[in-house]
Amino acid sequence: MFKNDVFGHSNLIKRFIFFIVGIATYPRFMLLNKMRIEGTEHLKDLPKTNVLFVSNHQTYFADVIAFNHVFSSTKWGFKNSIRNPVYLLNPRINTYYVAARETMKAGILPKIFEYAGSISINRTWREAGKDINRKVDISDITKIGEALSEGWVVTFPQGTTTPYAPGRRGSTLIIKKFSPIVVPVIINGFRRAFDKKGLKLKKTGVELSICFKAPIVLDPNEDAAILLNKMMQAIEQSQEFQNKASQ
Repeated sequence: MFKNDVFGHSNLIKRFIFFIVGIATYPRFMLLNKMRIEGTEHLKDLPKTNVLFVSNHQTYFADVIAFNHVFSSTKWGFKNSIRNPVYLLNPRINTYYVAARETMKAGILPKIFEYAGSISINRTWREAGKDINRKVDISDITKIGEALSEGWVVTFPQGTTTPYAPGRRGSTLIIKKFSPIVVPVIINGFRRAFDKKGLKLKKTGVELSICFKAPIVLDPNEDAAILLNKMMQAIEQSQEFQNKASQ
């Protein structure tokens, strides 16, 4: 409890942040809206380190906060449920989230979330509202590796809240370099219930859903394009699923 994490952040302060944020957001997930959770049985036997969750993305922060609730509840032995918030007394804190650096600079709340576990990286395709094209910063990949060495990491391969956006190559570099266990996640409802940042409640009575799939087998020696396609298929954000949604 009194140690620091791999980035030098106090675990005691992180526990306090998780508790306060958890208490503040619990009503949004379980009272004002309803959270449906599936597949937490796939989390039960995962190792404590080197696990990569890949998920679609609908808001900047509400998705991540919901993950914290589910991971902490599962740690306490609850299955597919966050109904008993007693888990906030001893939350899972060794979970990290990949986020765009420019997003985490905007305001005090992102700074608090960054302390609690976000890994800020530079986008390779967009910055300040403009399209760009730059190489992946290897130091960013190194930071993700450090987080994997201590716990679980959640990444959003699309790097945007836009549905069916293409996946980005940075996710494949993580797999090729660190060979983590990869767990696909599909979320839904957050876009309807919250604003884009995920901090303001936009609508109540929405069913929010988080579905954890069984880990998928990915060969780090495979071509990056193949790896990325498999990930996008697993989180149902590929062209195939976009075509189905438009029919």
